[in-house]
Amino acid sequence: MTKPILEIKDVSKRFVKGLDVAGKIAQRLGSSISEEVVHAVDSVNFTVQPGEVVGLVGESGCGKSTLGRVVAGIHAASEGGVLFEGKDLSSMTPEERRAAGLAIQMIFQDPFASLNPRMRVEQIIGEAPLVHGLCTRANQSEYVDNIMTRVGLDPTLKRRYPHQFSGGQRQRIGIARALAVKPRFLVCDESIAALDVSIQAQVLNLFMELREEFDLTYLFISHDLSVVEHIADRVVIMYLGRVVESAPTEELFANPRHPYTRALLSEVPRLDQRRRSFTPIEGEIPSPLSPPAGCHFHPRCALATDLCKSAAPDLLEPVQGHQLSCHHDLGRQSA
Repeated sequence: MTKPILEIKDVSKRFVKGLDVAGKIAQRLGSSISEEVVHAVDSVNFTVQPGEVVGLVGESGCGKSTLGRVVAGIHAASEGGVLFEGKDLSSMTPEERRAAGLAIQMIFQDPFASLNPRMRVEQIIGEAPLVHGLCTRANQSEYVDNIMTRVGLDPTLKRRYPHQFSGGQRQRIGIARALAVKPRFLVCDESIAALDVSIQAQVLNLFMELREEFDLTYLFISHDLSVVEHIADRVVIMYLGRVVESAPTEELFANPRHPYTRALLSEVPRLDQRRRSFTPIEGEIPSPLSPPAGCHFHPRCALATDLCKSAAPDLLEPVQGHQLSCHHDLGRQSA
């Protein structure tokens, strides 16, 4: 196996809301009020190989988008480290950090919110490559034309503003902006979730074409397993800030071992199960302000025991390439 392009080592991310003046006074007077700490990501470990598409999946609030922002350098990890091509992002020199910042780009869920409404498309796409010396002022217009053509946009529209495009076109603008700085790694955060189904298929096909043409590696974040099944080489399942299962896509869909993974897969629409009634996972995802002790999934798990409630399971590898964080080996039980 080749050296990973990305290594996530024991990464945790916490957001702390400090007390205001009134809260500090109340605390000094004996109140039990304290700072609020959101445990968004909790000791996550996994790697991404060059050219691989890794699907990061979980319910809303599980921390997958926060982890994507840590990888992209938007947030700093509270603990642990992110290694890009063997070097920790936090210990890089300014020049190395600048190069890594160009190499790792992020494509956001809402293209309208992530595009400057006051800038024309030619500025949105062409500003960064000009600043970083990837093109000159003289050939900037041609450079933008080439990128727009490659993502399926008409270059004659480059003088327009983002609000003058459809949702699918705005997402292509976001993709073009990322490609303009010649990245090697793309973090795609729910990049097709806000699009119509027909447009989703077009954008997914575009992602796969760009992967081959530019030798890209993807961390593809999504809550939709049916989409991830078609684009990802490997799937990582997160629940309340932790990785609970990771396996090659075909293996995970054929032999899910974690109860949460099985519950998610049971609700993926299938043509041969059109008459099946919808049964959501019981309960709601706990608050990251006060995650449950032990296995975070135990309040919603039918298999939970006293051990699950008291001890967090380690992320082990019962089968080559298939990692599992559960006190119950469901694959072995079903064999």
